[in-house]
Amino acid sequence: MLTHEAQRTYGLSGTRKLVQSSHKELADNARALASGRATVQTEATVRYADGEEAALVVEEGRFHIGSAQALPAGARTPEQALAELREALARRSYAGLIRVLTRDTRSSLDNDLSSLVEGLEQPETLDVKVSGDRAEVKLVGGHSVKLKREAGVWRIDDFD
Repeated sequence: MLTHEAQRTYGLSGTRKLVQSSHKELADNARALASGRATVQTEATVRYADGEEAALVVEEGRFHIGSAQALPAGARTPEQALAELREALARRSYAGLIRVLTRDTRSSLDNDLSSLVEGLEQPETLDVKVSGDRAEVKLVGGHSVKLKREAGVWRIDDFD
């Protein structure tokens, strides 16, 4: 039941030592399971690359979603909608933010981001105005990007 990494780390002799050192606990668990009175609860947490999580539980031999940040909660009050917004922002979750926005706001944000992406398509061709440790560029589509050099590295300071 060890992960592949743990199997490589401990090897056969290390695994034997682990089992021997946990002999009493393993024996107690075995007796409890054999008694017929024990219940086993199974739960798994899945973490996605963006930090979102979903909890899966086994009920009657089948996995079910116990909870999932990735699923919309469906706010029934303005306060619940604000709480969902706070959670999405606290997790720095773009996907979570998109889920709490209205259809029109999502569309507007998507259009703005698409326009910004298009304007930055060939950065080497843009007319960047540099003034010391600051720079600004106007993009096609009306966007502008302000940059600032920090410790020799250019970073985005603001954009609209």
